[in-house]
Amino acid sequence: MITGTIKNKIDKLWEAFWTGGLTNPLDVIEQITYLMFIHDLDDIDNTKSKEAIMLDLPYKSMFDGNIDIGGREVDGSVLKWSVFHDFPAEKMYSTVQEFVFPFIKNLHDDKNGAYSKYMADAIFKVPTPQLFSKVVDQLDEIFEQSKKDLNSDTRGDIYEYLLSKLSTAGVNGQFRTPRHIIKMIVALMQPTADEVICDPACGTSGFLVAAGEWLIDNRKEEIFYNAQKKFHYMNEMFTGFDMDRTMLRIGAMNMMTHGVANPKIEYRDSLSDQNPDREKFTLILANPPFKGSLDADIVSADLLKMCKTKKTELLFISLFLKMLKIGGRCACIVPDGVLFGSSKAHKDIRKELIDRNRLEAVISMPSGVFKPYAGVSTAVLIFTKTGHGGTDNVWFYDMKADGFSLDDKRSEITENDIPDIISRFHNLDGEKDRERTEQSFFVPKQEIVDNDYDLSINKYKKTEYVAVEYPPTGEIMADLDGLYKELGGVLSELGGLLNG
Repeated sequence: MITGTIKNKIDKLWEAFWTGGLTNPLDVIEQITYLMFIHDLDDIDNTKSKEAIMLDLPYKSMFDGNIDIGGREVDGSVLKWSVFHDFPAEKMYSTVQEFVFPFIKNLHDDKNGAYSKYMADAIFKVPTPQLFSKVVDQLDEIFEQSKKDLNSDTRGDIYEYLLSKLSTAGVNGQFRTPRHIIKMIVALMQPTADEVICDPACGTSGFLVAAGEWLIDNRKEEIFYNAQKKFHYMNEMFTGFDMDRTMLRIGAMNMMTHGVANPKIEYRDSLSDQNPDREKFTLILANPPFKGSLDADIVSADLLKMCKTKKTELLFISLFLKMLKIGGRCACIVPDGVLFGSSKAHKDIRKELIDRNRLEAVISMPSGVFKPYAGVSTAVLIFTKTGHGGTDNVWFYDMKADGFSLDDKRSEITENDIPDIISRFHNLDGEKDRERTEQSFFVPKQEIVDNDYDLSINKYKKTEYVAVEYPPTGEIMADLDGLYKELGGVLSELGGLLNG
């Protein structure tokens, strides 16, 4: 979560755009994203240059020498944020408009890649040099503050906070999954270097970025010291679909900034016949939209065979099972209704997970996790596609705290179950003897079947009742009588003071 200081600076930046004439919230978010990307290109280039010097390796900067931009030769160094941000307002504005923006639009060699595809129609919309100068200064303050906060994930948090300003957030599904929840899910799944990972509702690519970061932190040597695996990581490992072009642009830039050269970020309605991908992925990480119902006519027929419904949250689970290879794994966020809904479609999808595949875990999350964007109660489902069953016991965990207050403020607190969840999930042998009164425990498959495939944790959790002994009634009445007499004396004394 971002600090109050950075929030205040983003609010100030937002106000500058608003008063400067750019009033469409999505336009503001796009322009901020482009400028953050331009700044990061400079930072990344400087870091790689320093690493090359330290390791005595050759390195050619993307800003070296003269660069042809639209038939005009320009010194590459002036395209760097650290150079042009010191220019006078008019010169800085014309440099970015005429050279820097065309440069980033044509940065990627692969014209069919995600970055090129979604940057092709990107437009520089900051209306005046004065506004642009103010925006650059305020962004510099944000970058400086984020360095002081030592928060490596400021980018995702800034996106999350910016998106919270959309007036339509929570209605059209624009609110983002909190970064610490994304990181928890990735840590639970522990991706391997050979995964083929997909998020069919990727938004800003938060799950894909977090998976890439986890792999760099935990599998770096395996991936980057092997040419084939490095190529796979850069070009084949990550796939994301979304139906919002702004999100796709942000997602493509987000992935590229995090070092993935050519992610497959595509415009696609995942639930429709536009999506032919079946039995293709080894890992799906997702928080699909819970926006209610949709037109069944546009839904792919094979999804409706598994689960005849118009509810997107059920159709997406059906989709995940179709898209996974046999042995492929999924961790997805679902609204609580999926766990206990009584309709035939709800029961069918739970039977599919339990009887015909291997449901491994249900992690119940408190309703405040998605505040201030939404107050819906949710859970994380973890399952493996087998096609022939395999569920023996399902692990349940009752998350009570995620490190932040569960109100709209989401202030940081000390109580946090996430490290415990990760630790226990990776040591399930130690969970076998846990009592139903504890936060985590196993439930046998047959018991779930007998309970109509209900997956709500309260169905199985036991509450310990501790007997409380109260004083005799006569003693309580005597205490009350004494308190009334004492209060009467105080009131008489107060009345005397007022009248005297």
